[in-house]
Amino acid sequence: MAIKATQKLYQSLRQISRPLCSPPSSLPILPLNFDQKPETFVPKPSKTETHDQSPASALNLDDTKNLFSSFSNTKLIRSTINLNLAAVDQIVDVGMWVMRSKMMEVPGFRETILGVVRHSFYEQFVAGKDLNETSESVRKIWEAGLRGMLNYGLEHAYDNVSCDNNYQTFLNTIESTKFFPPSSISFVIVKISAICPMALLERLSDLLRWEKQDPSFHLPWKQNTLPILSNSSPLYHTLTKPDPLTRQEEEDLKLAHDRLTKLCQRCLELNVPLTVDAEDTKIQPGIDYLTYNSAIEFNKLGEIPIVHGTIQAYLKDAKERLLLATNEASKTGVPLGFKLVRGAYMSSETKLANSLGFDSPIHNTIQDTHNCYNDCASFMLDKVVDKSGAVVLATHNVESGKLAAKRARDLGIGKENDRLQFAQLYGMSEALSYGLANAGFQVSKYLTFGPVEEVIPYLLRRAEENRGLLSSSSLDRQLMGLELKRRLKERCGL
Repeated sequence: MAIKATQKLYQSLRQISRPLCSPPSSLPILPLNFDQKPETFVPKPSKTETHDQSPASALNLDDTKNLFSSFSNTKLIRSTINLNLAAVDQIVDVGMWVMRSKMMEVPGFRETILGVVRHSFYEQFVAGKDLNETSESVRKIWEAGLRGMLNYGLEHAYDNVSCDNNYQTFLNTIESTKFFPPSSISFVIVKISAICPMALLERLSDLLRWEKQDPSFHLPWKQNTLPILSNSSPLYHTLTKPDPLTRQEEEDLKLAHDRLTKLCQRCLELNVPLTVDAEDTKIQPGIDYLTYNSAIEFNKLGEIPIVHGTIQAYLKDAKERLLLATNEASKTGVPLGFKLVRGAYMSSETKLANSLGFDSPIHNTIQDTHNCYNDCASFMLDKVVDKSGAVVLATHNVESGKLAAKRARDLGIGKENDRLQFAQLYGMSEALSYGLANAGFQVSKYLTFGPVEEVIPYLLRRAEENRGLLSSSSLDRQLMGLELKRRLKERCGL
């Protein structure tokens, strides 16, 4: 009975989604083949180029006709349905339970559920199953005035074989940018936990935290880096003195470092910046160590940084760590680039801290997080002006977007300045994305891609950790509803 009901829902969603997906849903997912080159397409004028591109133009989120001019009726209806479903906690709960249950082992049930997901949330939040499909998503948003940040949904490798495979996938993603128009791809995203074994990242982070507590603690493997921890950083993950790295661990660290170095080198050769995503605080010191080491090697004074790190503004120590790293970098003439986000591990961070008897590393109130984000954004915009840094303001918060846009406008930062990007997740905060683009700023979409079987577990973890983001889509849902009504009235001649 449950299978029949699910199949019925699947068929309904299929009818809505069919015009937006190339293969019929009955076809199996083809293996991800990175040797297959995505189709090269010729640049076309952006639709937003007909609008006022001056940063002085207002951030207008009221003109739904302008905001959603690139949306077909089908896409607008599908997005409205999916965002409304994703905003219901019970639906997210049931979806996560089903995807993780043994029912997924029942013949026919797994295929049906994956079909439902593929033609609903997957199509809404994932850019494609491979680079060919993703290139079509890039083309569509690029023609609408946006750029793409390529993110193959990989994280948490546990051995060198997996790390090598993930490295090759990231490298192929970087190579694929040769076949896109130069302006259409703003960044390639990498997660260090995909190219460095998790156990080693935890060991690195433990040793770096202990060094913070005891500066005399010697780390013979440590290379050039920047300040990683501040006096307010959480150290409760490491309560006892850790053992030194073994010879094998040092060899594995060299392998991880080499993987990241080769990715950065190829990004430098292709002039495509690389952004290292932040993860949870248990392994973040190790991530920052490797990121800063690469930034020192590849970021050159007077040039736009090739290597960008990520700062999570919901952490109490975020602002202090940002200041420490940038101040030290400025002394040696190393420009730093950062992606500024609020953060996506709130539940697990608070749970771990409380289980150990410590306060959460997350700000006590959402307003504190907003204040921290806005302060860090303002600080980095100053770095953009004096050409000592670059920033990706990744936010779904309209007020933060407005504040940053006004600050950038006052500083004279416009679309021609490649040191500033605004960014939102693919399929979310569309009004903010197109509003910022229409106001004269560079805006990117964070494009997660990969086969449904590989990407859905990744999306489930994000949904579980970041429920507030899904439920915060109220503005998009409201504005999309208004645009649908406007189009209906126009169609009826009212």
